[in-house]
Amino acid sequence: MKFFVDTANLEQIKEAKDLGILDGVTTNPSLMAKEGIKGKDAQWSHYKAICDIVEGDVSAEVISTDVEGMIKEGEALSEIAPNIVVKVPMIKDGVKAISYFTSKGIRTNCTLVFSAGQAILAAKAGATYVSPFIGRVDDISWDGMQLIGEIAEIYAMQGFETEILAASIRNAKHIVDAARAGTDVVTCPLSSMLGLLKHPLTDIGLAKFLADHNKVNG
Repeated sequence: MKFFVDTANLEQIKEAKDLGILDGVTTNPSLMAKEGIKGKDAQWSHYKAICDIVEGDVSAEVISTDVEGMIKEGEALSEIAPNIVVKVPMIKDGVKAISYFTSKGIRTNCTLVFSAGQAILAAKAGATYVSPFIGRVDDISWDGMQLIGEIAEIYAMQGFETEILAASIRNAKHIVDAARAGTDVVTCPLSSMLGLLKHPLTDIGLAKFLADHNKVNG
């Protein structure tokens, strides 16, 4: 399973990379705005800065909602760096744009996916990644992990090559559950990744080891 960090913060991206487990980055205009990066030129320059740090895939999102606008933006975004993946929303024009990008060899991430049916359309259009938002599914009292499992089962049965990228990860348990459900990638805040490190027995065990060492060595 791949680990992507979901942020536009360069320091967090560097910290995730330093862990030695980072496979890519997802970001969007909202995350850019959170970092105070406003305007197309500034945002696209920031995408380039991210790509300079990360060797793996970096999802860069289109903001147009019509197919012509998506294609124009996506083609421009794909020229920023070889590891850019164009993030496209799951709407009718988005599916058209993904089909076009696939025909041109431009890799895509179909975002805002909330059902297995939407995931089937994304795969048929040739999306590189499909991003089900499991946290938001849970928010409306459905089961985000069940959705991951359904998509994984369908993709395996049908031979789809699209990778499942579990998004809207809220905590470390989400990461583990998504892995068990068959996701190919998780994208999450750095805090969720670091949450995997934590266990009280690890802390207790380390404290005991150090205490015993100090007894023996003064």
